Amino acid sequence: MSRIKRFIKPWTSSLRRFAAHKPMPANFRGILRLASAACLVLAVLLGALLGGQPAGAGARTPFNALLSADSVLGADARPSRPTLADFAWLEGKWRGDWGPRVAEQVWMPPRAGAMEGLMRVAEGEKTLVAELFSIAEESGGVEFHLRHFTPSLAPWETSTPAILKLTAVDSKKADFENSQDGEPKRIIFRRLDADTYVSHSEIVPEKGEPEVIEIIYHRQK
Repeated sequence: MSRIKRFIKPWTSSLRRFAAHKPMPANFRGILRLASAACLVLAVLLGALLGGQPAGAGARTPFNALLSADSVLGADARPSRPTLADFAWLEGKWRGDWGPRVAEQVWMPPRAGAMEGLMRVAEGEKTLVAELFSIAEESGGVEFHLRHFTPSLAPWETSTPAILKLTAVDSKKADFENSQDGEPKRIIFRRLDADTYVSHSEIVPEKGEPEVIEIIYHRQK
């Protein structure tokens, strides 16, 4: 590690001497502080990679160094939290087959902090259930709200809609979990391509066997 310090020290010393000269615009001073922090992080990373960092409870790993850099650079360097933009691809009409049943969905575009939708499940000439749902940005994160209705719009849920909280999301998959009462207990959207996705629902009733429902939806032009 000592040879790494000898390599980095002239740079940090020069930066400090340069920063001591006045006058200097405030934004230049900020840039110099970031450059000094970058030199420090580089020294720690190189020391760890070259094997010069001693082991022990006080040793700083490359991961520790990155955390230090994040604290110096500020919140702008951290990954952003999930938003409705992660679900904009759902906008439009979808259709999927569920055995002898047909499931149809319509998703509205994200607006004003929510993205609403409607689903209808029919078998032959009979509508079995209608479902209203929304993905909304709440103070605690993104949530999926849903409520089922009969064809005459009598609600299945007698109290509040089922609420599932987003636990993980990336460009291919979104995972929602329900830690409260109500069904389903889990919903997963798995995107196969721009026009195809799988809806995975896990139903855990108070009585009876758990059930998993998977429907492959195709975008309707």
